Amino acid sequence: PADPDPQAAVPLVGLAVMGAGMPTDGSMIYLSPAPLYHAAPIGWCSVVHRLGGTVVMMERFDPEEALAAIEKYKVTDSQWVPTHFVRFLKLDPAVRTRYDLSSHQRALHAAAPCPVPIKQEMIAWWGPIVNEYYAGSEGIGMTLIRSADWLSHPGSVGKAIYGTLHICGPDGAEVAAGEDGLIYFENALLPTYHNDPAKTAEAMHPKGWMTLGDIGHLDGDGFLYLTDRKSHMIISGGVNIYPQEIENLLVTHAKVMDAAVIGAPCPDLGEKVVAVVQPRDMADAGPALEAELREFLAPSLSKIKMPKLFDFRPELPREANGKLYKRELRDEYAAKAKEAAE
Repeated sequence: PADPDPQAAVPLVGLAVMGAGMPTDGSMIYLSPAPLYHAAPIGWCSVVHRLGGTVVMMERFDPEEALAAIEKYKVTDSQWVPTHFVRFLKLDPAVRTRYDLSSHQRALHAAAPCPVPIKQEMIAWWGPIVNEYYAGSEGIGMTLIRSADWLSHPGSVGKAIYGTLHICGPDGAEVAAGEDGLIYFENALLPTYHNDPAKTAEAMHPKGWMTLGDIGHLDGDGFLYLTDRKSHMIISGGVNIYPQEIENLLVTHAKVMDAAVIGAPCPDLGEKVVAVVQPRDMADAGPALEAELREFLAPSLSKIKMPKLFDFRPELPREANGKLYKRELRDEYAAKAKEAAE
């Protein structure tokens, strides 16, 4: 039967076959570590079936179980988010190297900027099979970067393979290479948000381009780098702070399992930087770990970016697909500030 919307499927199929090199002869065995009620997992599983492949589906992600599944089912292809990679690398090295991953030929990842040291470790471990793309369920455009290009452009999400990239400042004018701005895609086929003309208008550039709401920049070679979500930006003392930079540093610390950095209301600065941290062992939570993390961050962060507060918790509000719900944390701290003011 024909696709109900064949054009909508073209970019993902193109990325799978021409970009990632997924086979079309039915030999693919694909591991899905995330639930199907999210766009990327259902999209990728559908593409695998369109190409005649087999889907191996996890009920919930567990890093060791994922490695065991790759060995057991001789998985050839997979798709991940950076949080999965962090969980893999926090496993004991003896556990990580216990499984035969020789069948694994292509590992895609997306959904959030991946910390450079994390991806470097993954490529060193899995080999040059780790490829990354940047896109959204809106289907306005897509970039791709293979391991070899990433190693020469660390931190990049690649060049556009669908749509044309434009990086624009607050006035809508395109900015120079190396300068951060709002990322737009120019494309002949652009969507609208269902029954939400205001949201559609907010996402549009006067020239007809569309944005997913991400901040980033292009280098001189045309490779795209993501800085953070526009909505996640913290304005503290009049300075724009992108929390992704701080989070990417925190998760590389040996005693940290997960981290979220948010802006909380502050009467003096407007917003203060708060680091909500999940230690690998909650027994470590406390002033000593805070001091250790501050010392760890200090060489890489200016004083204005250093968290004013560290909040240690047994887990963070992440969805099963690995995405972090920062809004819950921001709302919590906003409510606390309101109570304190009353």
